Amino acid sequence: MSQSAFSAKTSEPAKSRSRKVKVQGQVAFVATGPGDPELLTVRAVALLREAEVVVADLGAVDLARALIDPEAELHAAVDEHGLPLTHAGRAKLVVEAARAGRRVVRLLSGDPVIDGSLAVEAAAVAKARLAFEVAPGVSVLTGVAAYAGTGLVGGKAREIRVLDMDDPGIEWGAHVSPRVTLVVLGAADRAPELARHLIDAGRSAATPVAITRAVTTVEQRTLASTLGELEAAVKQARQAGPGVVVVGEAVAQRSAVSWFETKPLFGWQVLVPRTKEQAGELSRQLARFGAVSQEVPTISVEPPRTPQQMERAITGLVSGRFQWIAFTSVNAVKAVREKFEEYGLDARAFAGLKVAAVGEQTAAALTAFGVKPDLVPSGDQSSAGLLEDWPEFDPVFDPINRVFLPRADIATDTLVAGLVQLGWEVEDVTAYRTVRAAPPPAQTRDAIKSGGFDAVLFTSSSTVRNLVGIAGKPHPSTVVACIGPATAKTAEEHGLRVDVLAETPSVTALADALAAHGDALRIAAMESGEQVWRPSKRRVAARRKAT
Repeated sequence: MSQSAFSAKTSEPAKSRSRKVKVQGQVAFVATGPGDPELLTVRAVALLREAEVVVADLGAVDLARALIDPEAELHAAVDEHGLPLTHAGRAKLVVEAARAGRRVVRLLSGDPVIDGSLAVEAAAVAKARLAFEVAPGVSVLTGVAAYAGTGLVGGKAREIRVLDMDDPGIEWGAHVSPRVTLVVLGAADRAPELARHLIDAGRSAATPVAITRAVTTVEQRTLASTLGELEAAVKQARQAGPGVVVVGEAVAQRSAVSWFETKPLFGWQVLVPRTKEQAGELSRQLARFGAVSQEVPTISVEPPRTPQQMERAITGLVSGRFQWIAFTSVNAVKAVREKFEEYGLDARAFAGLKVAAVGEQTAAALTAFGVKPDLVPSGDQSSAGLLEDWPEFDPVFDPINRVFLPRADIATDTLVAGLVQLGWEVEDVTAYRTVRAAPPPAQTRDAIKSGGFDAVLFTSSSTVRNLVGIAGKPHPSTVVACIGPATAKTAEEHGLRVDVLAETPSVTALADALAAHGDALRIAAMESGEQVWRPSKRRVAARRKAT
């Protein structure tokens, strides 16, 4: 029998036996962990990026929005009044989406294994006969201990116990042994009550205790004391809000292990008068030192009013009219790259050209374009520094004497004059215009003028002039940091006190200089017995004291 005859003979019975199988979706429970989004596990991030539907706790919505596919559906686990749904209500949303054949992630805040929410919601999904997986994340227990530097075991402490302050059946006498480290949830605002219970039950009043709020975030604050002195310490600290209390000998490790809250700019709010794209590297450097940066654009970059000059220059570049092209800013690189893309060109059009760049960010922008600069100033990253390293025109070795200089409309003539003096012919082309940006929101303007920011970083004279023009002068308590002497001079001309000056004109050196200044303030505050060294908080504390 031929294969075709066999197929014809068996196809009809096969068709009659076929059944429509309903495809079930996939469900994953993902925990955010103690607070820092960067503590998400690799598996958690992968599940969020693959999800078609995400049901997120209200406190995790922003985190989900930053990671999920733009086409994915995002549902906050709240009712029509904005109140949190019950566990049954949340599970219902997950089950409905999964039964529709969707990939569903249930994003839970904190540590759902410890607080029990995972067990409740997972049971409901299992009851619906849906398979699921769990990406548990970093535990609140280890997160608190690691970021507060308290530890959980050490010295006499050998056993870890977790208590819930809301449990009315706690037998305090069972937890008085020095071998036990207690991690008490929901106890931050009831810590003095907790201390009294333990002391009355027989635990030593000298037992170390730590209260940590906003764990693993830049708002984290840890108050360390002893059970006997805790009530007075809490009154003096004036802290409030949810947090975790750790009781036991292991807390004494904090003096040696604390690393997070002792970062030189920990919790500082730093104003960066640049666009988010321009401030990327600087913001990353600041985050490494524990600061939170807020970018405020002071300049808006616009195309030139007459694009013909730029178009002729790009045509000349491709046809071999120039020996050099010099970039003095990231915006110049961007302007040329956009023209290249408009004409269907790429980095290969730079073949045979020599390329110069001022500044590490400009060089990085060229590298990202596929172009490695031939010349970057060895010293000062400025037009003057570039001129110091620029070779004189040599008619024997240089077949062409022209330099293409794409710049802003407000650029100075220093570089042009210097290149002409070295024997080069310069085509100084307006590649883009810089105009003053729109004022920031009223809340930001108020924070700038009232001292809400701990520091402001100026990376050019124009950022000084434009920030003052659109938002007003920073408050006298705000630390002013400048990238170089020219920028510092402009700041002083506008009535600002310059506290920090970078050793070299780069954003890395600027961040390093501010961190060194912040560390000096921290050490001085600790030596004088102060608890706060952030300029904005010290201003508030001083106002309270005066009142």
